[in-house]
Amino acid sequence: MKKISYILLATCMLFGTACEEWLDVNTNIDAPDYVDDYLYLAGVQSIYEDILFDLRYIAPLAQMWSSPGNGDYPVHWAPLNNTLDVGQTLWRTVYFNHGMNLDNMMRQAKEQEHWTLVGMAYVMKAHGWDMLTKIYGEAPLKQFLDPNRTEFDYDYQEEIYESVREWALEGIKYLEMGDNTNYGTKLTANDFIYQGNPDKWKKFAYAILVRNLASLTNKSDFTSKYADKLIEYAGKSFESSADDAMVKITGSTTISAYNNPWGTYRGNLGLSYFQSDYAVQLMTGTVPKLDPNKDRTKILPDDDAPQAEKDRAKYYGYELEPIQIICDTIIATPGHYDPRAAAKLATADNPTFTGIDDVNIVKRYQFYGGASVTGRTNPINLVLTPHFYGRTGDVVGITGSLPTDGMGRYLFHNQAPYVLSTYAEMRFCVAEAYWKKGDKANAYSAFIEGIKADMDFTQGQLRPGTAVTAATAAQGGDKINSAAFRTLADEYIAGPYVEGLGAANLTLSHIMMQKWCALWSWGGIEAWVDLRKYHYDLAYTGDYPTASNGGWGVDRKVDHKAENDPNRVFKGFYLPAARNVEFRNLTFNTLNQGPMYRFRPRHNSEYAWNVEKLKLIKPIPGTADYYHCSIPWFAYPNDLPNE
Repeated sequence: MKKISYILLATCMLFGTACEEWLDVNTNIDAPDYVDDYLYLAGVQSIYEDILFDLRYIAPLAQMWSSPGNGDYPVHWAPLNNTLDVGQTLWRTVYFNHGMNLDNMMRQAKEQEHWTLVGMAYVMKAHGWDMLTKIYGEAPLKQFLDPNRTEFDYDYQEEIYESVREWALEGIKYLEMGDNTNYGTKLTANDFIYQGNPDKWKKFAYAILVRNLASLTNKSDFTSKYADKLIEYAGKSFESSADDAMVKITGSTTISAYNNPWGTYRGNLGLSYFQSDYAVQLMTGTVPKLDPNKDRTKILPDDDAPQAEKDRAKYYGYELEPIQIICDTIIATPGHYDPRAAAKLATADNPTFTGIDDVNIVKRYQFYGGASVTGRTNPINLVLTPHFYGRTGDVVGITGSLPTDGMGRYLFHNQAPYVLSTYAEMRFCVAEAYWKKGDKANAYSAFIEGIKADMDFTQGQLRPGTAVTAATAAQGGDKINSAAFRTLADEYIAGPYVEGLGAANLTLSHIMMQKWCALWSWGGIEAWVDLRKYHYDLAYTGDYPTASNGGWGVDRKVDHKAENDPNRVFKGFYLPAARNVEFRNLTFNTLNQGPMYRFRPRHNSEYAWNVEKLKLIKPIPGTADYYHCSIPWFAYPNDLPNE
């Protein structure tokens, strides 16, 4: 808004003098009060990096990461006085960075009949609010752009969900309108996702609709109200991994902010974030057999066992669950090894990057994950869990010039994109919907398509390292090249865990755990959604949390469904407070009423300025000590309690 002298303005009005030149004296070319609609794009899209900042706190809740340097969220505690706004960046993104900017872009584009831009604005708004409500639950929506308010009423999640769908459909409507504007390079240069391609943006809009409805699969009315729409929208969404929604990053060796926040250059993952033991167990087929009455059992294979199995037992020799969902340890047999482990997970093996084109060398890599959600030590304590960049020591050169560790690997690369949604995610959502409808044949087809799509996506993110004679000369990168990955991927797809599984053997666990692997680690928000809607596979009583009885254990611990329970979805998943489970067996905070189901709203806006409205949220006020344990509408089977 222009800073105009009201005295000068009154003088001009009073005397009728020409004041055009005088009124321009406060125009600041470095901080304009008006910019063209297309110029909002770059700023709005670049701020998507905030997703990666908040995933540092969300991913540990889905046990994708261990986080020794962040003790609160991994153990399901969200302090009331979060004055540093830890884990609340996306709240600021939607309300501040996107809020009025998207509104201005949309309004100006409508005035000039720039229908493609209008549609893009609606789609980005839908995407932001879909993420926001899944993380925080209730939020001010109807009033948040009202400049005359200092307090804002909270809207309930069911209403926000409906608004997300309305905005996505509105975006599709505008993207389908004939737009005769000659944008030149205005869109190709400022749209870092699809370079202004309206057909691609339409597919992204449908992907948002699919994702929105996929979070409702455990609602009692899902099959009657939402399932068919989800499948319909998915048919109009991404057609292959070429349609994946990603913000492209150019990278820079001189300007830190031009790089991915997870890359080596910016150092945001430091020494506080490591892959979890659960991620390693799933992707290597080593989910252990757990006896609630004792620790895991260490075993060694028979003397006549394959050498590869003996090698694996040396570093992860626990008795395993007899049925593995993703893959298994018989890595000598084609089709039993999942190459996504070598691409997605970090390993301290092969520091000189030799033989990354040799599938037999790649298969022998050994992977470790933090055994505790707040620890770096792996289950057998042989070596420290390697850093995301593939080493056990510090990351060298994360400030200053180009790091001697190179540009990073996989999605932890300086030039890696910000991934927003993928074709693989869509196919797993469809598979789950068909499963809920009782259509196992179509569920199985979508399941296979999802795995194939994630293989394509993963292969596309590889940036192989270069072989050297000494580890000190290595410049980092992925420890498998594209050709070796494709060979192993094709073997895996043809093997017993994908095309050899058969529709009759398909379970919901197969669908959801493959989706979890496909979401690792860029999709931590949706992975946490899936865990919450299935209530972390707890022996859940159905009670809504209250101050006196949350339906959980009175000793601040919880019991999970047995591994052989047909209703258990995420095999091997145990919360930190799982009773009598090795490497878990912690206790919830004394103020908790069960596990964490939501983040608190941003402290420095809501708890500082809007606290009276927070108190009015039902059934649990936002000011309650255990508000973070309040089950959101999407995860509650029926309507929320009124009181």
